Amino acid sequence: MSEEQQNDVSAEAVDQLHQAFGRLKEQIRKVIVGQDEVIEQLLIALFSQGHVLLEGVPGLAKTLMVSTVAQSLSMNFSRIQFTPDLMPADITGTDILQENRTTGQREFRFIQGPLFHNVVLADEINRTPPKTQAALLEAMQERQVTVGQTIHKLSSPFFVLATQNPIEQEGTYSLPEAQQDRFMFKVFVKYPSFEEERQIARQTTSNIRAEVEPVLTGEQVLEIQNTVRQVPVSDHVINYTLALVRQTRVGEPGTPQWINDWLGWGAGPRAVQNLLLGAKTRALLNGRTIVSTDDIQKLAAPVLRHRIVPNFTAESEGITSDKVIERLIQETPARESELTSDPALGKIFAA
Repeated sequence: MSEEQQNDVSAEAVDQLHQAFGRLKEQIRKVIVGQDEVIEQLLIALFSQGHVLLEGVPGLAKTLMVSTVAQSLSMNFSRIQFTPDLMPADITGTDILQENRTTGQREFRFIQGPLFHNVVLADEINRTPPKTQAALLEAMQERQVTVGQTIHKLSSPFFVLATQNPIEQEGTYSLPEAQQDRFMFKVFVKYPSFEEERQIARQTTSNIRAEVEPVLTGEQVLEIQNTVRQVPVSDHVINYTLALVRQTRVGEPGTPQWINDWLGWGAGPRAVQNLLLGAKTRALLNGRTIVSTDDIQKLAAPVLRHRIVPNFTAESEGITSDKVIERLIQETPARESELTSDPALGKIFAA
């Protein structure tokens, strides 16, 4: 794609997307109270062609939130309850032997699994064995499944939201860090505020049932995903993103000593890609074609928190991934002149 094509994002397209974003939030709020930041991050991931790992205690409406997003986007939705006995074929589909009434011969016919939907909720992904987890993650990455010797393309758009419960870890299979890296965002779903919970209590204990109206079709979502790729990003924003991510890599040139002391290892190139794509989408949803360092900062936590691993020393001091990211943002200059003149960061750019 030429530079001219990359910059060809019309003001009309940006305005339409900004208005659609407002209508989406309006429809989702009919059912979901609060959680505005979570909803925004879900939509950013969808329009960036990414997937989301949701973490929160039971009862925070994670499943309802995902199904409501699917309804507002006029896309089909599938929920898979992950259990210890769930097998890969249970989610991908399987070949069954049937008799062809025309020829009288027996032949295999592929029966699609629940992955063949636009929006897939993988509920409690850490409760299923690694083999089934790997089947889901392969589908997320390749957007296809292989059954026998045949490759089957998945629906498009294809958006996976996986949930995991931070409590009740007995009998669970934790996602390895390399597999968590397949998710664009790791989003924490937190408890509602007092006023939000009062509204939830009033709304969910009455006979009133809100009707969610679709705002965008699957075809329109695909158009938005294509538009996101056309948004230009300045060299300064790219350099700032690289500076943030490369500082997390233990033992590399320019890595701060406190990072070497606190982290086991840091984020790879996929973090840079996801930060930039997410920042492009965030800019468009807010009616802009200019991507800023503020967009990068706002998405740094959901992109990086599952890609950096605090070591035992950090954990013993109560240092979490989010605290590391917060300090990185505080200590990395966002202004171009300060970023390029920083001696320590100069080692990163020269590496």
